[in-house]
Amino acid sequence: MVQKTSNAFIAASWVALGAGTIGFIVGLARAEMLLNEKGYYFTVLMFGLFAVVSLQKSVRDKLENLPVTDIYYGICWFGTLLSIVLLVVGLWNATILPSEKGFYAFAFLLALFGAISVQKNTRDNMSFSQSE
Repeated sequence: MVQKTSNAFIAASWVALGAGTIGFIVGLARAEMLLNEKGYYFTVLMFGLFAVVSLQKSVRDKLENLPVTDIYYGICWFGTLLSIVLLVVGLWNATILPSEKGFYAFAFLLALFGAISVQKNTRDNMSFSQSE
């Protein structure tokens, strides 16, 4: 039985994605760091968002017995883990307050969670509309 995702969960997913992404970007815009540092963190955020959406899609495809090559599946996992490692290394070596490091870490994780949830909801609702 395929159920439609609730509007409350869809809204919560978009709020998580928006709050994490916008919070991270606003934090970067207001930060007192060089432009190349801001560019690094922005790129890591965008890379992470793409990687988790791609990973969620490939995991779901495998569960639904749709063809996914092992190399692509592995690259999705590698990209997701690499984006997290790059953020951790960047924050570990950053000369910012520990509270700012925590802010960026949690905004990043919230954005990744939101992206995964939005992708899941999109996929679920596509499956629901096709089964009607």
